[in-house]
Amino acid sequence: MRYFERKIKMANVNEDFLNLENDYLFSTITNKKIEFEKNNPDKKVINLGIGDVSLPLAPVVIEAMKKAVDEMSKKETFRGYGIVQGYDFLIDRILDVEYKKRGVSLERQEVFIAAGSKGDLAGMAEILSKENKVAIMDPVYPAYRDTNIMLGRNDIVYLKATEENGFTPEIPKEHVDIIYLCSPNNPTGTVLTRKQLEDWVKYAKENNSIIFYDSVYEIFIEDRDIPHSIYEIEGAKEVAVEFRSYSKLAGFTGVRCSFTVVPKELKAYTKSGKKVDLNTLFRRRQSTKFGAAAYITQRAAEAVYTDLGQKQIRENIRYYKENAKYIKEELEKVGFTVYGGESSPYIWLKTPNNMKSWDFFDKLLNEAQVVGTPGVGFGSSGEGYFRLTAFSSKEDTKEAVNRITKLFN
Repeated sequence: MRYFERKIKMANVNEDFLNLENDYLFSTITNKKIEFEKNNPDKKVINLGIGDVSLPLAPVVIEAMKKAVDEMSKKETFRGYGIVQGYDFLIDRILDVEYKKRGVSLERQEVFIAAGSKGDLAGMAEILSKENKVAIMDPVYPAYRDTNIMLGRNDIVYLKATEENGFTPEIPKEHVDIIYLCSPNNPTGTVLTRKQLEDWVKYAKENNSIIFYDSVYEIFIEDRDIPHSIYEIEGAKEVAVEFRSYSKLAGFTGVRCSFTVVPKELKAYTKSGKKVDLNTLFRRRQSTKFGAAAYITQRAAEAVYTDLGQKQIRENIRYYKENAKYIKEELEKVGFTVYGGESSPYIWLKTPNNMKSWDFFDKLLNEAQVVGTPGVGFGSSGEGYFRLTAFSSKEDTKEAVNRITKLFN
């Protein structure tokens, strides 16, 4: 009988996950949209909330993928397991087009191809001690905060980006170990100037800090004086990791391809003060936890860097920029205060009459059948603001803006 009386030990959860909000921001928005459509099947909802693209892949990309698929059908050209870090044919194009033309010198071993920046942002955070103090822009992409909470990091400093400081956070007066910067910024659409980046690099060098530089929207930058890469700043390779993605650059939201740059000069420290090479640690992490981006996907990304590929993807980017300009100008005509929409696909608008972000969301959904993203979902400093994206079709964008302006005109 004692056998049945013994206490059975149960598996324990990682309780850090219990510190997360119940649902991810964009999942909450999607669920609200689905519920409304279920109850109102006769009404068309236009979604300007999620940052997904609407234009098809560039023809040159499609051709490259078809060719790669054909290669996989023949014994002589079939490819099995890929190289975890990525194929040289893609890395070499990245080095030439993204960096050399901007005066940045990098080695092949410093570029890691992956299947989306979100995973690499979490992966880099994972190889640094959970005791590190983290600085995160507020408002900003919520995955930065959530991945650190999952890792058990409780010492988080929020860098307020408000209307008063032009939505560009000030350098902290205290010491922080890891700094998240996003430029062009999601959600505010603002960009960091060369001088501002120089100040951040200087701070990081003086404090032995590491910058996580999210530059996935760099192709939207219009001002020639705004850096496209943090490595355009002298000394940045000693203190910064850069994250890039093809999701917006080439419309790969459904294809999944990205790259992360971890310079060999970048070091962290053990508790005893010994320097450690982060490039080596990240390579070790990837080889254990990441299988490799698909060969077909990497051939598709390679095609982006051909002359024809550059022409075709920039035509798509121009399409989205025109959407952004239209949203911004039309909303300003009826009295909205609007930011972003110039070097960014995001429009950051101030809600009228100090309306709460979620109240504004509900009003747009219920009365105009338009979905956006409540600013408070990106952080407390986003309360009273709202994000719209320029990634929908021109027709839907114009219809959505027409509905909003009628509502508030």
